[in-house]
Amino acid sequence: NAHPSMRGGILRIVVPLRQQDLGAEDGPAEPLVAWDSLGAGDGQLIAFSEGGEAAQPFQPDPKPVDAYIAALIDRIDQPNPNDQPKT
Repeated sequence: NAHPSMRGGILRIVVPLRQQDLGAEDGPAEPLVAWDSLGAGDGQLIAFSEGGEAAQPFQPDPKPVDAYIAALIDRIDQPNPNDQPKT
C-alpha cells in the first residue's frame, strides 16, 4: 500500500533535455525520478520543477518528492537559426 501522501499520481523516470538536445535520439543528462499526477505518456515531452520548488504545489500537505511534472508539452516551436532577421 502507498503512503496516503503518495496517492493520486505515479513516479516516472524522466531525462532532462536542453534546447540543443531537441530532435536528438537521447539526451545527455542523467535520468531522474519525478512525481506525475498529470498522466504523461512514455516518450512525451514534459516540463518539470525540481528541488524545493517541486513540493510547493502540494502545500499545505507536501509530498516527499525532488522533482514534479508541472506540464505536458504538445509542441515546441523554435526559430530556424539559418533564418536571417528582416530589416
